[in-house]
Amino acid sequence: MSLSVLLEFAMFPTSSDGREGASVSQSVSSIIDMIDKSGVAYQLTPMGTVIECLSMKDALKVIEDAYACLSDCERVYSSLKFDIRKGKTNRLKTKIDSVEQTLGREVRH
Repeated sequence: MSLSVLLEFAMFPTSSDGREGASVSQSVSSIIDMIDKSGVAYQLTPMGTVIECLSMKDALKVIEDAYACLSDCERVYSSLKFDIRKGKTNRLKTKIDSVEQTLGREVRH
């Protein structure tokens, strides 16, 4: 049976090393670049990133690789939320499709 692991996470440095000031876009960009190059399905949002993997091991590997992108930072903040479901795939798209079908119209995303 197929497995879909949706993982929404945010990860960024909190140490004040003067590297970015109040903005963390440089650090976040390095993580998004890593995810994009990995081939993992993802959606970037203003408050985090949602990825879809076929196993917990794959999802946690993305988190490990994201942390490696920030290995030069003294302190890193991370927030993770999982939605794990058997028998479904392509949930990044189908969950939105389901809401749009219920509403009878497209929504912004």
